[in-house]
Amino acid sequence: MAAIGALIVGAILFFISDKSRKEGQEWSSNLQWGYLLMMVGVFGVLSKFFSFTAVLLIFVVFTGATWVYDKVLFRAYKKQQQTAEQTASYSAGHFVDYMRGFFSIILIVFVLRSFVVEPFQIPSSSMRPGLIVGDFILVNKFSYGIRVPILNKVMIPTGSIQRGDVVVFNYPEQPSLNYIKRIVALPGDIIEYRDKVLKINGQTVVDQPIGQASYTEQTLNGTVSIENKVFKENLDKKEYDIFQIQDAPTLSLGQVRSNFPFRDNCQYALSGFICKVPEGNYFAMGDNRDNSLDSRYWGFVDDQLIVGKAFLVWMNFSDFARIGTTIK
Repeated sequence: MAAIGALIVGAILFFISDKSRKEGQEWSSNLQWGYLLMMVGVFGVLSKFFSFTAVLLIFVVFTGATWVYDKVLFRAYKKQQQTAEQTASYSAGHFVDYMRGFFSIILIVFVLRSFVVEPFQIPSSSMRPGLIVGDFILVNKFSYGIRVPILNKVMIPTGSIQRGDVVVFNYPEQPSLNYIKRIVALPGDIIEYRDKVLKINGQTVVDQPIGQASYTEQTLNGTVSIENKVFKENLDKKEYDIFQIQDAPTLSLGQVRSNFPFRDNCQYALSGFICKVPEGNYFAMGDNRDNSLDSRYWGFVDDQLIVGKAFLVWMNFSDFARIGTTIK
């Protein structure tokens, strides 16, 4: 609704604005605001149907084509003029002026977001205690390879996912959503989780109890306090804290999907499960083990869904002390 509202207001400002411009002056403020709001509105509407990256690419192509068109027009105009003063008076009109102006900004955002770093906000408590609701984090986009935008296939390899990495990826059941979890098993691994004991390829992942902790969670029934046991887990020499709720079951069988890809690679029981991770896929779990909807329930994470490696908390408006926290 906000996007449509911006589009409507922008269109009204555009139609009522003065579209003439005296030499050496800017276009009218109403026209400037009209274009800006219409761009925001169109971006918001398209985001309902395409991914953020796809919409950025559409804008880059459109504004870039306008920029090239303007360069061609200016070159032709310059050839027809006799003096530098005549050339300086060149203008292709307000539409071309604004589209070419947006091009450089959108291109920079597209390149940074697609190949360098992407911001992400933690939406749930599934990665407590390391990450909490309200954390704004940065995701390294080239840790695991420079990828082709939209298709997300690795174009230039720069590294590989390791066990214990905290990774942002597109949620397999709804790729327009981003999830963040810890990768605990790689392609070809056999992962077993029974009675809250994690094993990878038959080797028990060491976890040492280090105390207790609680946090509050907003539910439909109001705010509740959740008590947890805290463990120090060591996976391939990476140490991090995890939560477990003492009386919670190892697995909620009723939440396990019956038809996720490679479902036959897994065997489930009341005590837990065992899965073999297929090639080109990963197994992801939340650090808040008894309060995380993860690969245990909806299956494996395909490599083409990988966004990047989470590495830093850059903001939390509710707790400024978390700024600069390194993600383990």
